[in-house]
Amino acid sequence: MWIPRRHQVTPRDAILSDLMFPRWRSRKQTNDDLGLELPAGARHYRAFVGPPQKYDIVAAMQFNLLTTFGLREHHTLLDIGCGSLRAGRLFIPFLLPGHYFGLEPNAWLLDQGVEREIGRDLVRIKRPVFDHNCEFDLTVFGRQFDYLLAQSIFSHASPPQIAECLGKARKVMHPNSLFFATYVAGEKDYEGGEWVYPECVNYTEKRMLQFANEAGLRAAPHPWKHPNDQRWLLITRPE
Repeated sequence: MWIPRRHQVTPRDAILSDLMFPRWRSRKQTNDDLGLELPAGARHYRAFVGPPQKYDIVAAMQFNLLTTFGLREHHTLLDIGCGSLRAGRLFIPFLLPGHYFGLEPNAWLLDQGVEREIGRDLVRIKRPVFDHNCEFDLTVFGRQFDYLLAQSIFSHASPPQIAECLGKARKVMHPNSLFFATYVAGEKDYEGGEWVYPECVNYTEKRMLQFANEAGLRAAPHPWKHPNDQRWLLITRPE
């Protein structure tokens, strides 16, 4: 095919074009990388923590909530069940070095989040602190926190696990700490003794407030919108 001389593409032009305008990946390749066609709970670092199509918006929801309630870079944050750093990828760059703490029992999940969402260089610069215990031992970090977050944790947890988490949370909260947690509302309370995943369990608002009260905490419903129709609680520690 003949091309007019002024439109002919030289090898040098092709190289510069690839450098300046990377070729778009195929839609299928993108979907596979992000797990977009996988069900929630599939063993993919994004799908394992919830609907992969909502990975971005659920992260933004948490970041917007905490910053609306006063989170600044100098505060400390404990992310309970930080998973693959869905929200951590926003909080870690925002907070000062050593101010983000994450609890995640699944080491492979956290490792994938580091490798594919934030990178080792950011870990080196921001120095987030992680622990992999599965007993909700929030005291392992040896400090109190200004903010605590448990997004879609109580939606899978048994009553003894919720009680354990809230009991340990009280030990790492000071009178000005804010603890935001979600649950799935229902007409009946889950009474089993096991963690349920990827399915969710239900609790009434009355029962969730009771959990907090029994742990020596105070909880109140908060109307912050959740893309998966979970309910928010704002939990504080009375002086």
